[in-house]
Amino acid sequence: MRKTLPMALLGPLFALSATAQAAWTPAPPPNLPFTKANVIAGARFFADHCSACHAVRNLRYNRLTSDLGIPKAVVEKDFMLPGGAAYLKGMKPAMTQAQAKKWLGLPPPNLSHMGRALGSRFLYTYLTSFYWDPKRPSGWNNHVFPNVAMPNILAPWGGIVTKSGKVLVPGRESPKAYDHQVAEVVAFLRYASDPSVFERRELGRYVIGAFIVLSILAYALKKDYWRDIHSKHSDDAAGDKAAQGKSAKAVTKT
Repeated sequence: MRKTLPMALLGPLFALSATAQAAWTPAPPPNLPFTKANVIAGARFFADHCSACHAVRNLRYNRLTSDLGIPKAVVEKDFMLPGGAAYLKGMKPAMTQAQAKKWLGLPPPNLSHMGRALGSRFLYTYLTSFYWDPKRPSGWNNHVFPNVAMPNILAPWGGIVTKSGKVLVPGRESPKAYDHQVAEVVAFLRYASDPSVFERRELGRYVIGAFIVLSILAYALKKDYWRDIHSKHSDDAAGDKAAQGKSAKAVTKT
């Protein structure tokens, strides 16, 4: 059963539209593991269909090789599609700023930090919340972001639906496959906003291992330290007892 997402997770954009879209209920995102394979799949889709408009300027193309293990030749062939893209520079869009202003009114945002700024759940909900609205210049509207300028580029895969959810044109993919594909794109955007995540995961096991070794050494040191203290206390106690015994004998003789 579908559940309404908490407003705090959807951010201010959903708060603005909550009253008008009270009858609409977003679907929860699929439970997709955050793995390199899923991130790579999302990166491929992004490069093929999203990089025409959107930039990820803070993510250099060479990070796809160092972080995800994609060979440089493959990155240059399949990911560096816009003209003028450079391997050691950020991911750029094919559309220029002038073209964006002319066609869309405003340049599409740089998506480098959207994963952190809005969260994966919001991004998934936004991407799956488009509906057909002939009153809009692009023909599209969005439940989460009303009157958004962005068209629904995912329509060929997810289909065209009305505001109430009625299917006008079915997509080329099943709902399950479509949701999985959108989740992969979101996984890539999450990675793009924090490229060191996989490196930290790799280093994390060694850091935890080092803490375990140091904890064992600290415990052994503690046991050895307190062994000396207990031994000293035992010797002192034995000495005191012997001294008390001598004093008692002396008193008895007198």
